[in-house]
Amino acid sequence: MEKYMETDLRYLKSLANQYPTVAAAATEIINLQAILSLPKGTEHFITDIHGEYDQFQHVIRNGSGAIKRKIEEEFGNAISAGEKKVIATLIYYPEQKLEQVLKTEENMEDWYKVSLYRLIRICKSASSKYTRSKVRKALPKDFAYVIEELLTGRPDVSDQEAYYNEIIRSVIRTGRAPELVIAFCNLIRRLVVDHLHVVGDIFDRGPYPNLIMDTLMQHHSVDIQWGNHDIYWMGAAAGSRPCICNAIRISAKYGNLNLLEDGYGINLVPLARLAMSRYDKDPCTCFKLDYREDEYDVRDAMLDEKMHKAITVIQFKLEGQMIMRHPEFGMDERLLLDKINIEKGTVCVEGKEYPMKDLNFPTIDWKHPYELSSEEEDVMERITQAFLNCEKLQRHVRFLFTQGSLYKVYNGNLLYHGCVPMNEDGTFTRVNVYGKEYSGKALYDVLENYARKGYYAIDPGEKKKGLDILWFIWENQNSPVFGKAKMTTFERYFIADTATHQEPKNPYYRLLEEEEVVNRILSEFGLEGAEAHIINGHIPVEAKRGESPVKCGGKLLIIDGGFSKAYQPKTGIAGYTLIYNSYGLVLAAHEPFESVEKAVQDGSDIASHTILVQHVVRRKLVADTDIGRELRASIRDLEALLQAYRDGILVEKI
Repeated sequence: MEKYMETDLRYLKSLANQYPTVAAAATEIINLQAILSLPKGTEHFITDIHGEYDQFQHVIRNGSGAIKRKIEEEFGNAISAGEKKVIATLIYYPEQKLEQVLKTEENMEDWYKVSLYRLIRICKSASSKYTRSKVRKALPKDFAYVIEELLTGRPDVSDQEAYYNEIIRSVIRTGRAPELVIAFCNLIRRLVVDHLHVVGDIFDRGPYPNLIMDTLMQHHSVDIQWGNHDIYWMGAAAGSRPCICNAIRISAKYGNLNLLEDGYGINLVPLARLAMSRYDKDPCTCFKLDYREDEYDVRDAMLDEKMHKAITVIQFKLEGQMIMRHPEFGMDERLLLDKINIEKGTVCVEGKEYPMKDLNFPTIDWKHPYELSSEEEDVMERITQAFLNCEKLQRHVRFLFTQGSLYKVYNGNLLYHGCVPMNEDGTFTRVNVYGKEYSGKALYDVLENYARKGYYAIDPGEKKKGLDILWFIWENQNSPVFGKAKMTTFERYFIADTATHQEPKNPYYRLLEEEEVVNRILSEFGLEGAEAHIINGHIPVEAKRGESPVKCGGKLLIIDGGFSKAYQPKTGIAGYTLIYNSYGLVLAAHEPFESVEKAVQDGSDIASHTILVQHVVRRKLVADTDIGRELRASIRDLEALLQAYRDGILVEKI
């Protein structure tokens, strides 16, 4: 009795409620021990999606080629390349492909039989690395019994052949074949990729981040590392005025105000009124939109440009107030409104005068340039309430907080968007956060803690600190997700000299090939060994100039390759994605995706080129993963429970 501490005994009594007998505890030990011997599930990494919903959907549906590889493994040369393409397209887009087949196929009964047998084979292969219990939980309710029988049946055994075939015939005869085909396709996609990592920047540039968020919220297993473009949307939903201005300004700049008005139902009429009353005669030539011609109604351009300017001026005022309120942020050089000489038509930036491209600022009081006018104050009050009361935006941002973080250590890999702020000598930068200095992992932790306070805190003082940190994370030179010396938004609007537009990168990006530096980062986050990697988003890799996403001999992988159409002219590709399965890492580069319609009609897929394959020394099992460590801990607890039963300390409940 003495060897059982009081706290241990209380825990074992609690565990005994779940496993009330020796048999129950022993059975669970056997089950968990068996799971440890299964191959690890496939992880899928994607980053910098930037609102590109169609391409995102396709990459998710094809598992960055994992579906194709599974089809190839299963059928090899047994079926033609064309048949493999058809089955792949069916798995990606079952509803659309079925609609096409119904118009062209003469004998649908035979088509259903052949397709279902093929889907069953692929599904069996995909489910082989999971327990029957896990597969059962993934089955759709309407077809759970049918699919389980088809997956576990043995049509090659004479006693079961007739039973197996009759299930399929009955499904076709009752008119349920289309629904069963769709169910199998959805299940295959679910099983082929076990877990999805989104390494930041869901929002901005592209038009549909809201639809991407809807998709992620329905995903069976996902985590998100916050990107700088996600962070200020999170700040906007929490009520940070500078973050709200950024959300509107960038949406306006890319012709995406429909996202706010139609996607989230945020009323921008107060801003439109201000824009038309104060900038009605202003051509707003510095605020031209970077829109996509096939996705934007140019009749909206004149008003959108005026709204673009109106919210930008408000943003610079509010950010100026933030900088003056927090001298510890070290951003005084970004105070530029008070450096404008309106008579001379110039602005002084870092001690040098430049001509201004625009001198029409009807809402600025030059004696108090950072104060909002009464009209601007009214607009911000109304729009702030609209953001705070937008139920859909709040639902999306809560998901970002619950499933997301600034970094993640998962199965021996370190995931983050941006960089670990560094000095020129490769040491971690010490950053002042509300009077205390932090660096490395501690900096990430304290910033994340304050970011969560900005959304959740009840205490007004703590909430205010958190709100200001959300903006800090968006654009401060010491923010891990920004990683540049400054954000030259003002200069890009108002100064023609492109030398002022430069945003020097943190030394981190220069030091990526130094093994000592990369090992220092991994060690800081508790990782070491040849199989530990950093998986990084944020800075697009310029593949067309020969830049490689693989750094430091494969220890660091930058998987931002221009998923967003806005970056593709610079990168020359349409993004990288990474697959980590039980055999190792596969990094692929993708060509631009044309359309769902073309994919269904022609069976066209995103053309992908394998950049890197890193095989592990031995096949990874569940035992080698983070989940495996948790399962071993559970086994130890259950073994302690068994011993307590056998020592007579606890009595079975039969």
